[in-house]
Amino acid sequence: MDKHVEQAVVAALEQFEKIASYPVASFENKIRSVFDSSEDFMAKAALLDQAFDDEPHLEALREVFFDLLMVNFFAEDVGKLEEDYLESEEWEAIEEKTIDRGTELLNVILYLRECRDEDIDPELEDFLKEFLLVDEDEFQDEYRIYEDVIANQVLMESNIEEIARVAKQLPESSEFKELFYPVMGFFLQTSPTEAQKEQYISHSNDPEFDAAVYALLVAFNQA
Repeated sequence: MDKHVEQAVVAALEQFEKIASYPVASFENKIRSVFDSSEDFMAKAALLDQAFDDEPHLEALREVFFDLLMVNFFAEDVGKLEEDYLESEEWEAIEEKTIDRGTELLNVILYLRECRDEDIDPELEDFLKEFLLVDEDEFQDEYRIYEDVIANQVLMESNIEEIARVAKQLPESSEFKELFYPVMGFFLQTSPTEAQKEQYISHSNDPEFDAAVYALLVAFNQA
């Protein structure tokens, strides 16, 4: 398993266990086995789903971990396959089959990889304008999905309490509603202190999910 993905998995599950008081050690071992498997991507995805089917308490993290599976595949498996595999018909078919899987967190994680490669600090404005290219006409799907994030960039000059307030007011129709608080919280505090982590959790409307996703991003960024 890619070391950055591994740290993200461990951090997310540790935080979930802490908040939910639900043991995750056996599930973590299953996830390690899935990610380290020599199976192809779709087989790994099936194994991942089976692991979550066996642990309904962790259902909220299923699609987030699918994102991590995808990132791990890019980091660990693609290099072992034929050159230009990601442009092959086989990969195109996989993309079609998994088009409804995962979350927008995948883009954030891929952005953090790029930041590491280019040795720059992650920032919300850079993520939106330079990575997602939301200002470009041909990327209006991204603009629509991230519309609430774009409209609330000023929150980067505010505090976690204000981010939580805005997150709770987002309409159910918002495509970024579930991820708004952890993603905005991360860009506000990419290397939080323990006190800041506790404050973040205290303002969450869904602490089990929000804390796990925030921990995942912080760990992936710092690994």
